Amino acid sequence: MSDHPTDPDRPAGTSGAARTAAVLVGLEGIGLLALAAWQVVALTGGDTGSALSAIALIVLTVVGAVVVLAFAGGMLRGRSWGRSGAIVTQLLVLAVAVGAATGQYAHPLVGLALAVPAIVCLVLVVLAARRAAPRRDDAGR
Repeated sequence: MSDHPTDPDRPAGTSGAARTAAVLVGLEGIGLLALAAWQVVALTGGDTGSALSAIALIVLTVVGAVVVLAFAGGMLRGRSWGRSGAIVTQLLVLAVAVGAATGQYAHPLVGLALAVPAIVCLVLVVLAARRAAPRRDDAGR
């Protein structure tokens, strides 16, 4: 199978950038599942102020993880909604990174650890989106 972007046998959006971005987005989804597991441990260990709030946060984290994993799967299948969702996810991660790096209780290294993968993934998703975009014929249009 050819790696040429106009190859009709190749699904749109399955370039190397798209596959790499999909793997990174999938790892983010797995990271969210790990965070949910950590929250469950904190809840069962009595390390929460409100059990009801902790349960709600766990549910929201699991839902977020499922959605992020769906974006990764969509990107692997060349779906534009997967790329769009992944871009929004990276922008949200960058917002959290800025929040972690600034403010009264700032942890700049945590912010950096969140921002670097998000920037790399954002660049890869944008590259994948550009490659999947329909090409316009310069001569006739």
